[in-house]
Amino acid sequence: MGSLTVRQLDDKLKTLLRLRAARHGRSMEDEVRVILKGAAHEAGRDVLEHFEPAMQPAPQGARQADSKGILLIIGGGIAAYKSLDLIRRLQDRGARVRCILTPAAQHFITPLAAGALAGERAYTDLFDAQSEFDVGHIRLAREADLIVVAPATADLMAKMAGGHADDLAAAVLLATDRPILVAPAMNPRMWAAKSTQRNLAQLVADGVRVVGPNRGEMAERGESGVGRMAEPNEIVAAVEVILRKEGPLTGKRILVTSGPTHEPIDPVRFIANRSSGKQGQAIAAAAAAAGADVLLVSGPVDRPDPPGVTVVKVETARQMLEAVEKALPADVAIFAAAVADWRVDQPSGHKIKKQEGRPQQLGLVENPDILATVAHRKSGRPPLVIGFAAETDRVIVNAKAKLAKKGCDWILANDVSPETGIMGGDTNTIHLVTASGVESWPPQSKDDVARSLIGRIAAALAKAKR
Repeated sequence: MGSLTVRQLDDKLKTLLRLRAARHGRSMEDEVRVILKGAAHEAGRDVLEHFEPAMQPAPQGARQADSKGILLIIGGGIAAYKSLDLIRRLQDRGARVRCILTPAAQHFITPLAAGALAGERAYTDLFDAQSEFDVGHIRLAREADLIVVAPATADLMAKMAGGHADDLAAAVLLATDRPILVAPAMNPRMWAAKSTQRNLAQLVADGVRVVGPNRGEMAERGESGVGRMAEPNEIVAAVEVILRKEGPLTGKRILVTSGPTHEPIDPVRFIANRSSGKQGQAIAAAAAAAGADVLLVSGPVDRPDPPGVTVVKVETARQMLEAVEKALPADVAIFAAAVADWRVDQPSGHKIKKQEGRPQQLGLVENPDILATVAHRKSGRPPLVIGFAAETDRVIVNAKAKLAKKGCDWILANDVSPETGIMGGDTNTIHLVTASGVESWPPQSKDDVARSLIGRIAAALAKAKR
């Protein structure tokens, strides 16, 4: 309505309107809205409320997204239908949602459907005469508190990584200075492609947050694997973490490794361990809850990603080291992964057949020591490097030796003997080993261990700052 009014004004009035808008720090379109509201109030409040109902109060239970503006960019994939549910779930938390649909997205859902749910028209065209008369794509890029891309297709992620700006969504993403959260969705082979993983690594390095993708059935019959878009409630949980008010680790970048590694013997066998990834994921979630920007490098685990945490998934120790080095610099690095010490020197490209009476001989070589590599860096070493010592005997003695050998600052030691049930279980008993001594914590849940550790980290960083 504002743009139609401006179009009908003479040049002098347009100039005056631009000056007034600039003085108030508003766009011309928003300035027209303010003028019309004022006129409507003078004519009668009933008229105003008839044509522009007052914003409904946020429902009870609205949490961190309350009163925040979220720009939802919907990419062109079958998962776009989930974005309609995502709009409602964000609104249920009190958020104001605007939508941009890429040209491909409009083959799956309509701008009318997205706009009706959002409560205002959906944006689709970079050269829309109604919104671009005052550079509307820049306003869209700056007026939101957070930009969510769901689904983030392989093509859209490639555009983001390459800095393209050939459509409205890409231009807004390039022009924004707001946090960005992407929810990838694509065929498993597209997700695993080297080019997609390179683009993902670039986006993560640029500070883009990632939620998902999940493992499951694809739209194509008979296709399954990692590539399903995270569910709307998972995306909302990630949004709430990003928009959470400041915590003790706000502004800090925390790197966490978690889970086992799988070192291939042949296409169907591998060397691994019993790590479930529960403790590392709990630490990542606790760090995010404390306001940190968290990157989790995870080996193969059968658990959902923690909300509000960017996750890079790897298989082998060498892949984990590469992902860790790409993720630096960081303020704190926590190495909770149970990395395999050895790998097969020459994995077979085909399944090794059993030969009666002739046991198979495997040549083993040592994997890189990720903790020691990072702790001994000459440049780019995190100020606080923390390792884990999973032991079955002489727990504290071995942990002290590991602290000295690896060159890290803290070691969290625990007894993972089978009778303890710690490996893969829900509880843990930790001994915090530092240069100044040993502090033994009582048995507690892995979530409580994570919160205790994050509390100690926050205190140590605060002390170092003074």
